[in-house]
Amino acid sequence: MLNRRKFNKYFPALLGTPLLLSCDDKPTVQSTSEPLIISTWANTNANTIAQQHLLKNDSALLDAIEKGVNSVEEDPNDTSVGYGGMPDNSGEVTLDACIMDKNGNAGSVTYLKNIINAVSVARKVMDNSPHVILSGEGANRFAREQGFEETDLLTDVSRTAYEKWKKKAIYKPEINIERHDTIGMIVKNKSGDLSGACSTSGLQFKTPGRVGDSPIIGSGLYVDNEVGAATATGLGEVILKSCSTFLVVELMRQGHSPDSACKEALLRIKKKYDINDLQVGLIAINKNGEYGGYAIQPGFVYAVSDAETTQVIDSKSIL
Repeated sequence: MLNRRKFNKYFPALLGTPLLLSCDDKPTVQSTSEPLIISTWANTNANTIAQQHLLKNDSALLDAIEKGVNSVEEDPNDTSVGYGGMPDNSGEVTLDACIMDKNGNAGSVTYLKNIINAVSVARKVMDNSPHVILSGEGANRFAREQGFEETDLLTDVSRTAYEKWKKKAIYKPEINIERHDTIGMIVKNKSGDLSGACSTSGLQFKTPGRVGDSPIIGSGLYVDNEVGAATATGLGEVILKSCSTFLVVELMRQGHSPDSACKEALLRIKKKYDINDLQVGLIAINKNGEYGGYAIQPGFVYAVSDAETTQVIDSKSIL
């Protein structure tokens, strides 16, 4: 599995060599070869897994997204998602995730414990229950009923980090923490359909019970198959208060390009909040296959794959 903590801008991918590009040179980019997969941060391995699934079966859109996100959830070297995710301030790892399909169906879990593949549980909520969100013990009970096995999500790395943090117990979100945070993935297949998913272990050393934007439809993820899709990463509290991904999609409905829509959503955050010490990154796809991304602070990157290539794009920022 790709260790994104040691990410190097040039490394081999299964179906091409990803390159770090400057988004300043590509104001609005349109894919000429679908499927089109976009994910937050340098998640090229996740993109490639989704890419391979779609090249085999274009209609298996959710399967491709789920498997791509699963690869990050299962990576112990990623300390912000799934297995190996950083714990809350009580030492417990809790996970949030959501998934949304082309028909507007959605499933979400919050405060899930001891289940590695949170996005898969979210999909079961969507497919096998009348609900959209399940939380805490209810989410865990549902997961067990659906056949998911429980396991300790702490690794030696995350446990050591927690023990070190306890000595000072200072809580402050870190901007671009090691160039990764949440895995958000949005996809357009050859048939033109859109879907997406989002998964995270949340802010490291958070207050127990805290839920961020990632599992909330319209904040961490939003899909409208008539218009486009968007997903977010960064400080969940401001994303939640701004309904950022819903706003991005609605701005695209009004004619904004993906880049422009993401930028405008961030400028609205800037109008209301002090953004000097926080990061939010947004990525989006529209129905025409155009894609883009924007961040508050420099340093945000996102991975883009089509049928032939994979690239990592250095996002523009409003600061």
